[in-house]
Amino acid sequence: MLVRLLAIVILSPEEGEEGLIDGCLPKWNSRSPLARCSHSLGMTAMLRFRMFRKFCLTIWGLIAFFHVPSAIGQIDRITGKAFATRSQVLGRHGMVCTSVPAATQVGLDILKRGGSAVDAAIAANATLGLMEPVSNGIGGDLFAIVYSAKENKLYGINGSGRSPLSLTYEEMKAELAKLKRETIPPTGMLPISIPGTVDAWAELHKKFGKLKLSDDLAPAIHYAEEGFPVTELIAYYWAFGPRIYKGLPGAFLETYTLDGKGRTPSEGDIFKNPALANTLRSIGQRGRDVFYKGEIADKIDAFMQANGGWLRKVDFEKHTSTWVDPVSVNYRGYDVFELPPNGQGIATLQILNILEGFDLRSMRRNSPETLHTMIEAKKIAWVDRAKYYADPDFAKIPLTGLLSKSYAAERRKLIDPNHAAKAVAPGNPTLDGASRSRPAGVESAQYEQAGSRVAGTGENARLPGGDTIYMCTADEEGNMVSLIQSNYRGMGSGIVVPGLGFMFQDRGELFSMQPGHANIYAPGKRPFHTIIPGFVMKDGKPWEAFGVMGGGMQPQGHVQVLTNQIDFGLGLQEAGDASRWQHEGDNEPTDEKMTNGGYVELESGIPYETVRELKKRGHDIRVDVGGYGGYQAIKVELHDGQRVYAGASESRKDGQAAGY
Repeated sequence: MLVRLLAIVILSPEEGEEGLIDGCLPKWNSRSPLARCSHSLGMTAMLRFRMFRKFCLTIWGLIAFFHVPSAIGQIDRITGKAFATRSQVLGRHGMVCTSVPAATQVGLDILKRGGSAVDAAIAANATLGLMEPVSNGIGGDLFAIVYSAKENKLYGINGSGRSPLSLTYEEMKAELAKLKRETIPPTGMLPISIPGTVDAWAELHKKFGKLKLSDDLAPAIHYAEEGFPVTELIAYYWAFGPRIYKGLPGAFLETYTLDGKGRTPSEGDIFKNPALANTLRSIGQRGRDVFYKGEIADKIDAFMQANGGWLRKVDFEKHTSTWVDPVSVNYRGYDVFELPPNGQGIATLQILNILEGFDLRSMRRNSPETLHTMIEAKKIAWVDRAKYYADPDFAKIPLTGLLSKSYAAERRKLIDPNHAAKAVAPGNPTLDGASRSRPAGVESAQYEQAGSRVAGTGENARLPGGDTIYMCTADEEGNMVSLIQSNYRGMGSGIVVPGLGFMFQDRGELFSMQPGHANIYAPGKRPFHTIIPGFVMKDGKPWEAFGVMGGGMQPQGHVQVLTNQIDFGLGLQEAGDASRWQHEGDNEPTDEKMTNGGYVELESGIPYETVRELKKRGHDIRVDVGGYGGYQAIKVELHDGQRVYAGASESRKDGQAAGY
C-alpha cells in the first residue's frame, strides 16, 4: 500500500503518464482527487507538495533498490546469477536428483551399496510414490531413458498402460451420456487404464539392475511402515484430495487421511501407509507377476466388478512395457533425445528445430523478441501434437517428416515477428519424410506403417495439466537414468482398492472421443501421454539427463532449460531457477482447438518491458504461481580429464540434488 501511495504521489501532473507498471496504477487526470486537491492549494502549499514529491522519489528509489532485487533473487549471491537459489551439486561417484529429499537420500544410499543407476532410480521412485502420492505411485505409468556406459547407448522404455479390453467405444459413449458429458472425466472408473509402473520397474531391473528388486524396494517399505514427515508443498496439494474424491468407491479416506475421515497431513505430520508396504513387499519378494497375474490382480478384478469398474485380470495379464529407441534432433551441436509417441516428447524436438533458425543468443534471454519467437514456435509444434501424436499401434505417425529440418524450415515461415498467431493449421509432413535424412533412432515400420486413423480437430477448450514426478540418477560406472512417473491429474482417479495402498491413475482422460481422431478412445489402446524424460548427447558422449514435469508444460520446460544452457550460457541450477513462461489454451489431442491465440502465463522475474511488448504483439498475458513444472538434471562434466557429475533440483518444490 505504501509503494502504491508513493507511486501516485510521484506521478507528475504535467507528465500525465501511467504508473511504473502499466495497468496497475491509475493515470493522472484533472478529475482525480489528488488533482483537485493540488489545484485548490495556494502557491506555498504547492511548493511544499513538490518538496514532498522529491522526498517520495528518494524513498521510492530505496524501495526499488532493496525490494525489487529481493523479489527476483531472494538473496545476494557472491557468484553466479542473482536469481539462482543455490549452486549446482557436484560429485564424482554418483548423483541422485528428486522432488523429495528423503527419496534422494534413498537413491544415494542404494548407489553407495553398489547398486546401479537403475537400482537407485527404482528405489527413489518407489519412495516418491509413498511420499509424494499427490503426483505419482504404482497406480500410474512410467517412461525412462537409460544410458548404458558399457555400450555407449541409449535405451528407452514406454511403461504406459492400455485401456480396458471390456470397455468399447460405444459403451464409453453411453457411460458419458449418463454423466451428461462428451469427454472422459478425470475421476471415477472411466479414466482408469492399466498401471504400467511395476512392469517397467521389472523390465529396467532385469536389464540393468545389480541388487535384488527387494533391496530396491526395502527403503520405501521401511518408510511406509515407520512413517515419514510430509514436506510443505506436498502437504499443500494433499489437502485438496478429500474434496476432489468425496463419494467415490474404495479406500481413499482410509488410505490417505490421518483419521480415516478427511484430515490430510500438514507439513511435518507423520504419515504411514502399511497397505502400500505390504504391496511393495509382495512385489519385491515375488516379482511383477504378483501384481499382473497373482493375488493383487485378483483383488483389483474383484473390486472393479463389485463397484462398476472396467479393468479385469485379463487386462493385467496381457500388459507389457515396450522398449523403444529414443529419437533425436541436433540443436546447435547437441543431440537432444526424447521418446516417440504415444508421448509428447517430440514436441520438444519440433520446437527446437524451429528455434534453430533464430539467433537466440543475440536476441537475448527474456527479451520480447525471444519470448515471442519461442511462444509462436510452440504453437506451431502444438497443432501437430494435437493431430498426429497417439498410440503407434493404432495411428499413422509421420515421425521422420515431423522431425526433419526441411519441415521445420517451412513451418518456421509461419512466425510473424510482430503479431501473435490466433490460430495455426497443422502441417503436412509426408509419410516418407519431408527430408530424406532420418532422425537417429526412428523406426519407420513401427511409426509410419501402423494403423490407419488420422487425427482431426475438435471444439475450443483447454487440456489441464497433470501432476508428475521427474527424477534422474547416475552411478560410478557412468550409467545414467532419466525417469518420469505419474498418476496424471493430481493423485489420480480417486479409486483406491482396499488393502493395496495406492490410487489408480486417470490417464485415460487424455483420449479423444472425436471420430477419426488419431487419439480416439479404443479398448486395449494407450492414450496420448504427457510425461516425457529427456537426454542430451554431445559428440557421441552423455551430456545431460534432464526433465521438467507438469502436463503440457513439459515440452515447453524442456525447451526453456536447454536454451537457457545452450543459447544463454546459464549453469545447470541457474537454467532451472530462471523465470519461466507457459502458453496454454492451445490445440490438444483431446479435441480442443485454438481460435483466439490462447494465453501466456509468466513468472514474476520476466521484465515488465517484455510483458508490455508481448501485449503489443497480441499476446494475452496472465500471471500464475506454481504452474511451471518441476526440474531435475544431471550433467556430465570433465575437469582435467576426470568425470564430475553436476546435479540440479527444482527450487519451486521440496526436492534435492545430492551426490558423493
